[in-house]
Amino acid sequence: MVTSIQISEGLQQELVKRKLFEKETYEEVLWGLVEDSQELSEQTIKEIESARAEIKAGKFHTLAEVKKELGL
Repeated sequence: MVTSIQISEGLQQELVKRKLFEKETYEEVLWGLVEDSQELSEQTIKEIESARAEIKAGKFHTLAEVKKELGL
């Protein structure tokens, strides 16, 4: 079901500022805001903790190292 809502000019201007690209719809902007406000899943939290542990243990490559390996 599609519906319309009334918003103030101020809110509309704020939504315009938050567009990532010109043709992005207000619905896409609003969904992005909703997703940003949701809590992280347990799986995501575990993956972040694992990544942080790997970085602490030195298990990573810098951008400079990767560029050198790729000959860039």
